[in-house]
Amino acid sequence: MHFLDQAKIFIKSGWGGPGAVSFRREKYVEYGGPDGGNGGKGGDIIFEAVAGLNTLIDFRYTQHFKAQRGMPGAGKNRYGAGGDDLVIKVPVGTQILSDPQPIEGTEDEDGIPEYEEQEVLADFTQVGQRLVLLRGGDGGRGNLSYKTSTNRAPRQHGTGWPGQEMWVWLRLKLLADVGLLGMPNAGKSTFINQVTNTKAKVGAYAFTTTKPQLGVVLHRDREFVLADIPGLIEGAAEGAGIGDRFLGHIERCRVLVHLVDATGDDPVEAFRIVQDELAAYGAGLDEKPQLVALNKGDLLGQELMEDIAAQLRDEAGVVDMFIISGATGEGVGALLDAVLPLLGEAQNKGEAPDDEGEEGESTWSPL
Repeated sequence: MHFLDQAKIFIKSGWGGPGAVSFRREKYVEYGGPDGGNGGKGGDIIFEAVAGLNTLIDFRYTQHFKAQRGMPGAGKNRYGAGGDDLVIKVPVGTQILSDPQPIEGTEDEDGIPEYEEQEVLADFTQVGQRLVLLRGGDGGRGNLSYKTSTNRAPRQHGTGWPGQEMWVWLRLKLLADVGLLGMPNAGKSTFINQVTNTKAKVGAYAFTTTKPQLGVVLHRDREFVLADIPGLIEGAAEGAGIGDRFLGHIERCRVLVHLVDATGDDPVEAFRIVQDELAAYGAGLDEKPQLVALNKGDLLGQELMEDIAAQLRDEAGVVDMFIISGATGEGVGALLDAVLPLLGEAQNKGEAPDDEGEEGESTWSPL
């Protein structure tokens, strides 16, 4: 299934049905009065967060959503049936935002105006959350409701109130316990393949991962969801390489694991770029609990890896660091051990990890 985390759709609630103009026509009733019933209410537009969805791809092919109109009233004071509500199902983690409009009088030299800021209309964080975003129009009054002491045979009726309509943006921010981040080609896909059953694409070139990947990690009888965020580059917070959208997925992660490619030209600079982008994006990303792992230890060996780790500690201020190899699994167990307590007791499904490591665990450890 293709991943899509942003879509623009048009929604419209149903019109109310018209009221009826009708008069009693019965034998032996010479002056039958008005008996036209009211029209039915139009259908609402309702959003609902459901389990089992992790993409907005369906909204790429269906972009217009309209609820049913209310039915017209009828004689004998019969009310029209209400229009069916339209329930739009979205993944958990979806936000609904307004469609920003251009601000009049703010055009620059090229005629490009400034736009209003987007407003968050709804934020779905739990399965089963529902929101009536647009209410259907009320039905029109039948002529019976217009009868008065001076107007015994009214012929006026209501045509029904219009529904509401608007364009909105849907934006999906993944819900994950741990976010895996780093520069392109830092080995994130290899790492997530090592610790989960995910089959992320792996390649010896940058930007192998072009969309977030989710996987479930089972470690020491505890489960948590790990999100592989596509590689960040300098300027990501301002949208370079659509990095602002990737950073948006990190907002909901409780813990961050930052992989640094030890084989890169300048691991210290690579570390700083990602940290700077977290701070520039805001939303508290740079304040989240974070673990740093120096990756690809199988290619350089322990001694050289420790030298690079020392540079990161001295030049970038990294206090604790893990030396790992996502390809062979060396040091990965110790890194996951450190993740568990950061997730908090709410995620605890087993015993707390011990300090000695699992049997057969590498002696590589946090520095």
